[in-house]
Amino acid sequence: MRSQRVPLLVAAASMTLVAAGGPAPAQDEARPRVLSARDTLRINQVGSPKLSPDGEWVVYTLRERDMDADDLAAVTHLWRVRVDGTGNRQLTRGPKNATAPAWSPDGSIIAFLAARGEETDAKTQVHFLYADGGEAWQVTEHDESVRSFSFAPDGSALLFTARDPLPEEEEKRRREEGDAEVVDALHRMTHLWLHDLDTSETRRLTEGDFTVRNPDWSPDSRQVAFETRPNPTANDTWRSDIRVVDVATGERRLLHENGGSDVAPRWSPDGRTIAFASNATASSNTQHFKLRLTSPDGRDTRVLLEDVDRQFSAPIWSAIGRYVFWSTGEGTSTGLFRVSLESGATITASAPGGRNSAWSLSEDGTRWVWVHTSPDWPAEIYTATTDGEPVRLTDANAWLKDEAVQLGKVETVRWANSDGDPVEGVLTKPVGYEEGIAYPFIVNPHGGPTGASLAAFNATTQFFAGNGYVVLQPNFRGSTNYGQAFVSANIDNWGITDYDDVMTGVDHAIEMGWADADRLICYGWSYGGYLSAWIVTQTDRFKAVSPGAGLTNLYSMYSTNDIQDYLASFFGGTPWTATDNYREHSPMTYVADVESPVLLMHGGNDTRVPPEQSVEFYRALRDLGKEVTFVRFPREGHGIVEPLHQMDRLRRYAAFFGEHVDNPPISEDQPHEAEPAETEDDEGQ
Repeated sequence: MRSQRVPLLVAAASMTLVAAGGPAPAQDEARPRVLSARDTLRINQVGSPKLSPDGEWVVYTLRERDMDADDLAAVTHLWRVRVDGTGNRQLTRGPKNATAPAWSPDGSIIAFLAARGEETDAKTQVHFLYADGGEAWQVTEHDESVRSFSFAPDGSALLFTARDPLPEEEEKRRREEGDAEVVDALHRMTHLWLHDLDTSETRRLTEGDFTVRNPDWSPDSRQVAFETRPNPTANDTWRSDIRVVDVATGERRLLHENGGSDVAPRWSPDGRTIAFASNATASSNTQHFKLRLTSPDGRDTRVLLEDVDRQFSAPIWSAIGRYVFWSTGEGTSTGLFRVSLESGATITASAPGGRNSAWSLSEDGTRWVWVHTSPDWPAEIYTATTDGEPVRLTDANAWLKDEAVQLGKVETVRWANSDGDPVEGVLTKPVGYEEGIAYPFIVNPHGGPTGASLAAFNATTQFFAGNGYVVLQPNFRGSTNYGQAFVSANIDNWGITDYDDVMTGVDHAIEMGWADADRLICYGWSYGGYLSAWIVTQTDRFKAVSPGAGLTNLYSMYSTNDIQDYLASFFGGTPWTATDNYREHSPMTYVADVESPVLLMHGGNDTRVPPEQSVEFYRALRDLGKEVTFVRFPREGHGIVEPLHQMDRLRRYAAFFGEHVDNPPISEDQPHEAEPAETEDDEGQ
């Protein structure tokens, strides 16, 4: 299959910035204004850009935080801007979120999701507002919250998904007997509903012992393609099939099943083909998805991209159906790709480097809109014609420029691992970096392991850059964006190939003069937490290590997490059939070898990596007389989302790292004591 690169979008260097922005020149003051932990919460977030049917307007979401509120609450609202960058205005207001904007087919209405009303348990419903302004009004009145929705192409109806309510007998039992649950006995499925915009009547479109997501209308508004799964549990994410339902009769038929994952069905503009991402491998997402094209009756099927060694994602049809676009990772950036359905030739569009997401193509196929995050600036909304320059439409974080906040330089670096093969990573240099100075150094492995660090703005690494650290985020073997062999290279090799790639990256940073070999730090979250825990059991080179939400005992992790099959795919079976494999690759097995100080952090309600993983490691280190601190964040899941917790975590990192590499934090207005009774460096904050 031949592949070429064409200038569908020009390089980032030639971007037109409609909204002024970008880092300001360096300050003359001896101590520059840098990003603090509190500042990281101030960064506003844009998303969900959608082009109007006439291609003249973009509606998008903007999430802003009230920094004067006690709880630092954030609210998301809708904004609208012309494609030339003029006329930017806020459309919704108030204390409740407005999300998931969508245009009506005639462009007169903007629809969105919101849970309005005074009730604390108000349900999320579809609301409308006129595109030229005015008050919004509620359209759906469903008993349960609406999860997603879309207009019928002919504008006659809304299709939406909603979770089924508890069965009456179960509600009665809970009232009379309490809320005890039998594990895996009751799943609340999500199904399709149809709301007629003329009669305001709502009717169920699907029903059964399966759960639904990702529906897509046929162009004639008569059919809907959608994904089904046996249940909504995370472990069954990779057991999805594609079905089609007739809107008038409710008749449902299976379009495709293969034992693995079939996702993101999208109808072609002429309605003759349904494209979707397909992966025949059951119970795993480590294998690349391919593009499958199927006729609506499922009889004529073919697969494309068999020879393209990159992940396929949700298909985006060109206006006349000759091409399918998709977004995927390429090294330390994400780009836009195109395949010809006639010849099979693939084209890599020259999208700007960094993170590019939420791509949307105009109905006539001449204009794109998307979210772009550059290495040196947070996410903004961009647009471009297919042969024109990208134009930045938003300036969501002008305060960074107005307050002359200094940021560290971000670049992609490469080194050779012990096998002589190339490895990439993202390097962030400290604010005020000077050649010839070796700085305190942080290595930060990413989560996944099927993920990748991108050369895009990262508030956490910029926080560390402001505090004088060099940060390396290695894309070790097991990472995506480098081909199937690379992503599969750590199967049966956790803590071996990835560890080698990380440590050779550390050595490279020392050889290049970026890192002070006597002031090395390691931290990570999720799989990055696993690697941090593994590293601290394998070497004493690091002055401080902080595993966050890390896997430490793979044997016990299997039964207590929510994606058992994913874990099993790396170790050739379950702990009961591959016991030695699970033990050999668990940091807990080598916990007695830990010499470096350890800071463990974990969400108290984490189901992906249960907090008991940190509890086990902490208990072992305590029993062995090692230096360890364990911080548990109440109510938090696998990610830390409460703003006070987010700020607390960063300040603990800065205090803990700074104490052990003689680098007191400089970014905070007030001192933070990770261990009040024992910390001696508080005055440095």
